[in-house]
Amino acid sequence: MDAAQRRQAILELLKQSTQPVSAGTIANRFQVSRQVIVGDVALLRAGNSAISATPRGYILADGAMESNQLTRTIACRHSRENLAEELYTIVDNGCGLIDVIVEHAVYGQISGQLHIFSRYDADCFLEKLSKDHASPLCDLTGGVHLHTISCRSEEAYQRVLAALKEKGILFSK
Repeated sequence: MDAAQRRQAILELLKQSTQPVSAGTIANRFQVSRQVIVGDVALLRAGNSAISATPRGYILADGAMESNQLTRTIACRHSRENLAEELYTIVDNGCGLIDVIVEHAVYGQISGQLHIFSRYDADCFLEKLSKDHASPLCDLTGGVHLHTISCRSEEAYQRVLAALKEKGILFSK
């Protein structure tokens, strides 16, 4: 299999997957290094493939949410200590976190793909932050950030808002 065939096979793999697929998993499947896969994905993105990198791996952006889901943007503010509480509150009330967005003084808007739809996803994200000694994006802005969330219903969205407000995490004037 040459590089072009491998890249096409990577796209097919991602199209068939409903969950993120790690670069290591893809590398093992095609018997190449993880770095080769990272390069392949970069070339696919440069060719306008809608591949998002999440904390758990690659996913096609089109497959990130079911079409019957509502998407909303919420503003939050909390310390690092409340990060797990924020994530759990959103997923426990029937919504998922698509991304996180911060407004940086120099770089402007910075976003990171999350694709967190369960406590398991949240735990994987939190573990990766800890293991890699990484800082969440909200550390850049004193805890203020936006999330695009995906909700099964308007009622789930309202539950999330109420629960985050009660916990002092929802950012409002």
